Amino acid sequence: MTLEVQFALKNNPYFGRYIREHSDWYKVLNRNPNMLFQFEEEVKSYYKLRPSDKLNKALETIEMFESIMSTLK
Repeated sequence: MTLEVQFALKNNPYFGRYIREHSDWYKVLNRNPNMLFQFEEEVKSYYKLRPSDKLNKALETIEMFESIMSTLK
């Protein structure tokens, strides 16, 4: 595994946790370090770290707050 891939895995806690849960990525990244971008995208979709996921979560929180406020009236 290249140093770049190793640093990426060590510096991002989500990467480290994901690669421990899905150990097949060790082999993939060892054989082809160019797959780091696909790995990163898979981690973001798994842990819902994409901007669209964050926006959806914020909208759900607002909707929940509105429903609580409407029940209190």
